[in-house]
Amino acid sequence: MSNILDCAIVGGGPAGLTAGLYATRGGLENVVMFEKGMPGGQITQSSEIENYPGVTGEITGMDLMMPWPEQCQKFGLKHDMSEVKQIRKDGDIFSIIKSDESIVHAHSVIVCTGSSPRRAGFKGEDEFFGKGVSTCATCDGFFYKGKEVAVIGGGDTALEEALYLAKICTKVYLIHRRDTFRASPNTVQRVMNNEKIELILNATPEEVYGDAMGVNGIKVKINGDEIKNIVVPGVFIFVGNNVNNQTLLQENDTFLCDMNEQGQVIVDLSMKTSVAGLFAAGDIRIEAPKQVVCAAGDGAVAAISAISYVDELLN
Repeated sequence: MSNILDCAIVGGGPAGLTAGLYATRGGLENVVMFEKGMPGGQITQSSEIENYPGVTGEITGMDLMMPWPEQCQKFGLKHDMSEVKQIRKDGDIFSIIKSDESIVHAHSVIVCTGSSPRRAGFKGEDEFFGKGVSTCATCDGFFYKGKEVAVIGGGDTALEEALYLAKICTKVYLIHRRDTFRASPNTVQRVMNNEKIELILNATPEEVYGDAMGVNGIKVKINGDEIKNIVVPGVFIFVGNNVNNQTLLQENDTFLCDMNEQGQVIVDLSMKTSVAGLFAAGDIRIEAPKQVVCAAGDGAVAAISAISYVDELLN
């Protein structure tokens, strides 16, 4: 078997890009990152980054990630703009099966496929998704300039996006199922101090309703019984993420490596999985903090481990 990659990196977010930088700069000569879209990952949709070390002032997720691919490619990382359907292993060789059914072989693989925004699961959510229901304030907030919107969620992302929307909308209804938030104290305080944000607490969304033109409003249940009708043309949902582990699923409905009950990849401190030569980094792994700086750190650790593995395998 000829032309086997030293390392295949699946996913082009902060973890994948950093893995590519460290793998190529660390001596692996044939490294390819498979990313079907523009590199950068989910963070490119964030409206404001305040907690990345060394970055001061206002900066968007897109601005933060813009120089990363160029830096990686400087050291030889190749970008294959393809979707990976499945990763298999036969003996010491991994097979990367792409969506067009073509196959690329590799000695090692670093999986950095991250996670995707979770749906909340209420009536009308799927029907009006893309027609007033969104999971990206940066992408769709502009359409509601000078209007009122609703945000669902209570974590850092929900509150940060509510603050972003408050800059361009006349009012933001922040709907959360509890009376306390899971966000950082600084972010919570900023939300509390923003007169454009109205808190709707101990509330769960019941139904988004509208017509052929899009969303007209959302009904929420407060304290388990009272129904409140909020008239808004836009509803933004930030209720967590689902792990993107589909590439590791095998034909017999088992996974290539050990996973936990949430479908996250079990790794050790070196980002090693239960399968030799397979590493996982970023939001796909267990106990991931879901922060850019942590994902980048994971990518560096995984690449260093992959270099060691390939060196031992081939020498």
